[in-house]
Amino acid sequence: MSTHVNSAQQFFEACETGKGWNTCSSFCHPDATFASQTTALADISTLEGYCEWMKNLLTPIPDGHYELKFFAADEARDSVAAFAVFHGTQTGPGGPGEPTGKSVAADYVYHMEFEGDRIKHMTKIWNDSISLQQLGWA
Repeated sequence: MSTHVNSAQQFFEACETGKGWNTCSSFCHPDATFASQTTALADISTLEGYCEWMKNLLTPIPDGHYELKFFAADEARDSVAAFAVFHGTQTGPGGPGEPTGKSVAADYVYHMEFEGDRIKHMTKIWNDSISLQQLGWA
């Protein structure tokens, strides 16, 4: 298994289970960037910011978890991709209103670009509109 895949898997697990930047940072450049063509994440441009956003998402959706579907490396491009489905129900505080009790099943992809042995940039591909509708937030 390549170093990139191993680091990316550890990063993915830490990020998706809400460990936040304190844990995720060991797999990333300190100034790692983040991009996503979504309204929900429009103001986030650093990987640190995204890791903290994921951590905070698990407050309104405390049972949030992922179902991993695909994980692979493109060594020639120093990249790793992960495809998963995020599942959870809003039962906790912290959403745009009172808990809705509604569930989400959201497909998403992480594309992680490496420089050396650390992630330098990540793009998240996700249809946030559908997810927000499922949760009753839109």
